Amino acid sequence: MKKLHERWLSFTLKQKIQTFAAMVILIIALSIVFNVVVLDFALNGFNRILEDNSRCYDYQTAMEDEARAFTNYVRDMSGDNQKLYLAACEKTRRVVGALPFDYERIGMERYSVTWSIRNGYENYRKRREEVVNLTNGTGRLTEDVGELYEVYRMQGYLSDYGRRLVRSTLQDGSAAYYAKVPALSKLPFGILILALISVLVTFYLSRVMHRDLVAPVVRLAREFGKNAKNDFNGEDLAVDNRDEMGELVSAFNKMKHWARRYIIALKEKNEMTALFHKGEMERLEIEKRLDATKLELLKNQINPHFLFNTLNMIGCMAKLEDADTTGRMIESLGNLFRYNLKTPQSEVLLGKELRIVGDYMYLQQMRFGSRIHYDIQCLADAERIMIPTFTLQPLVENAIIHGLSKKEEGGKIRIRIWQQGGKLLLTVADTGAGMSEERLREVREALKSSREGVVGIGIGNIYQRIHQMYTGGEFCIYSKEGRGTAICLSIPVR
Repeated sequence: MKKLHERWLSFTLKQKIQTFAAMVILIIALSIVFNVVVLDFALNGFNRILEDNSRCYDYQTAMEDEARAFTNYVRDMSGDNQKLYLAACEKTRRVVGALPFDYERIGMERYSVTWSIRNGYENYRKRREEVVNLTNGTGRLTEDVGELYEVYRMQGYLSDYGRRLVRSTLQDGSAAYYAKVPALSKLPFGILILALISVLVTFYLSRVMHRDLVAPVVRLAREFGKNAKNDFNGEDLAVDNRDEMGELVSAFNKMKHWARRYIIALKEKNEMTALFHKGEMERLEIEKRLDATKLELLKNQINPHFLFNTLNMIGCMAKLEDADTTGRMIESLGNLFRYNLKTPQSEVLLGKELRIVGDYMYLQQMRFGSRIHYDIQCLADAERIMIPTFTLQPLVENAIIHGLSKKEEGGKIRIRIWQQGGKLLLTVADTGAGMSEERLREVREALKSSREGVVGIGIGNIYQRIHQMYTGGEFCIYSKEGRGTAICLSIPVR
C-alpha cells in the first residue's frame, strides 16, 4: 500500500487526472452496462410477449374481417365491396406470414397450430378464389352453393385455429412473465448495491484528488493572498507531491524570496501605473458620461408641437367617441414615454423597437389622417436580434418632420429589415420632400465631423453610436429632391 502511495505521488498532474477520469468513466460504464443488461432482460422479454400476442390477435381480427368482407362481396359484387374484400384478403395474407414460426422459441403447441393455419389458409385461399370465379361476370353464383358453404366452413376452422393460437400465446406469455418476476423483484436491491459501491468509490477518489491536488492549490492560493497584501514573511510551503504541483510550490517559494528584495521598486512602479491608470479611467468616464448625456438628450427630445397636437386631439376624440380610440392613443403615447424614460440599456430587442415605431406611427396617423401611410417588412428574427436603443423611431420622426409634413399630399414611410450574411440591414425610406445634392453633401460631411447643429441631435447621435458600438457598422443616407430620402443602417448580428 505504501509503495502504491509513493507511486501515486510520483504521477504527473496529467496522469493523476487521467487516472481519476478513467476510474469515473469505468464506474459510469459499469453502471450503463448493468442498466442495459437489466433493461434488455426486462424489456426484450416483455416486448416479445406483447409482440406475439399482438400478431396472434391481428390474425384473428383479420380473419374475421375477411370473412365479413367475403360474405358481403358474394352477396353484392359491387365495386366498393370488391375493394373491401381484396383489402381484407391482402391484410390476412400479410398477418399470416407475420405469425411467429420458430419452433425453438414458440414451442410445439403454438408451432403446430401456426403450421395448421399456414397450410389451411393456403387451401382456403384457393377454394375462395374458385368460388369467386364461379360468378362468370354476372355478379351472382351460377353453380351449386355447396362450394360457397365449404368456404364458410374453412373460414370457421381458420378462426377457431386463431382463437386457439391466441389462447396458447397468452398462456405462454403468462408463464414467461411469472418466470421473470422473481428476478425482477431482486433488481432494485442490485441497483442499490451498485449505486452504493459507485458512490463509495467516487467519494474515495474525490478525497484522494482533494488531498493531492486541491489542498495544495488552496494552500498556494492562501499564500498568494498574503503576498497580495505585501506579506512576504510567512514560512515556505511544503508539499509531498513530486509532480508539477511540487515544482510550482518550489517556484513560488523562490518567487517570494525575490519579491521580498524588490518590493520597494515594485511599489514605486505600481504607484506610477496607478496614477496613469487613474488618468485613463477619468478620461474614459468623461467620454462615457458625454455619450450618456447625448443619449438622454435624444430620449428626452419630444417635439412640443407634436405633443400639444396629440393631446389636443385626444381631448376632442374623447368627446366624439366612446373613448376606444382615445384609450388606444393614450396607451401608445404612454408606451413612447415609458420607453424614452425607462430604457437604460444601450441595446434592445428589434421587436421592442418595432413596437415603439408602431405606437408612434399610430399617433401620427391619428394626427395627419390619410396623409401618412407606413409599411414595415421585417425578414429577421425580431425577438432574438439586438439593435441600439432608440434607433428607428428618431429616423421615422425625422422622415415625417423633414419629409412628409412639407408635402401637402403627405406620403409613405417604408421600413425594411433583413439579414445578409452576418449583417443586419435596416432601411427607413420616405416619399417626402427630399434634399438637393448640395444639402445631402452637407449633411454627410456634418455626420462625419460630428456637427450636430447641421443634422440634429437624433441623426447625429445614431450615426455616432453605430460607429462606436460596432466594428464595421455603417450609416448611409441617400436623397433626391422631390422624391424622398432613405437611411440605411448595417450592423453585425447580435
